[in-house]
Amino acid sequence: MSTQQTTDGAPGAHAVRLVAPGCAELTIHPDAGCRISSLIINDLEVLRPGDGYGVFPMAPWCGRIELGQFRSFVAGPAAGGGAGRHQMPINAAPHAIHGTVRDQPWRTAAVDERSATFYCDLADPWPYPGRVTQSFELSDDALKLTMGVETRGDSFPAQAGWHPWFLRELGPTGAPVQIAFDPQWQEERGADHLPTGRRIDPLPGPWDDCFGMPDGVDVTLTWPTQLQLRITSGAEWVVVYDEPADAVCVEPQSGPPNGLNTVPRLVTPIDPLEVSTTWSWPRG
Repeated sequence: MSTQQTTDGAPGAHAVRLVAPGCAELTIHPDAGCRISSLIINDLEVLRPGDGYGVFPMAPWCGRIELGQFRSFVAGPAAGGGAGRHQMPINAAPHAIHGTVRDQPWRTAAVDERSATFYCDLADPWPYPGRVTQSFELSDDALKLTMGVETRGDSFPAQAGWHPWFLRELGPTGAPVQIAFDPQWQEERGADHLPTGRRIDPLPGPWDDCFGMPDGVDVTLTWPTQLQLRITSGAEWVVVYDEPADAVCVEPQSGPPNGLNTVPRLVTPIDPLEVSTTWSWPRG
């Protein structure tokens, strides 16, 4: 393991770098939302660089919340003495998007040559006390990411997932990436960019859509003649966003957009939320 100071415009001054020599290198910025700024596989950078890109964690919700509001049905001090509606900051008008922890500094729990664990405490504007933990495990042919959400008081609805920005082309001579997956359904997207509640047969791209994969997320990205990257997860939802000219996003997550309102998953003192994803590739 090495830590380094970055001066190249990457998010956050402090970086943690994990290395599988000759195979892969991972750079994490715990003070900038625990964001991955770089993943180099077989000498190829696969992530779009720059502030706001790379890979960031999504918690305690994923995607958009309608009008930035969600309802808690759990009584208790954190709910103002009873169930109520909570307002999150609007950052994708008219909705709130992608959680709060990507904007928080994280603390380091443990680091060695090929693994690291970080955590941050949920705080205002999120109305419930809790903690989010994220771990990284790098091997010669895979990266495993794990995220957990736990309460420090009352139960609350939550989601967790990742938002990676993969380069569409790896280098100036690379061919565009190809996306292969076989979802069971697509969440119909309304004009407000939220699921309508209808499940439809998957449509051809381009996409900014959520798909259901009840047997687990399984998506393969192929950059012809360069690299194949398989993204798997026990999570049952994945958002695919391939509209940008220079990047594609494949986002495994524990629930669909607006899921705090439509399919809430409660985090309780005896039942924390945990989700993981593994990105694997052939050895170079």
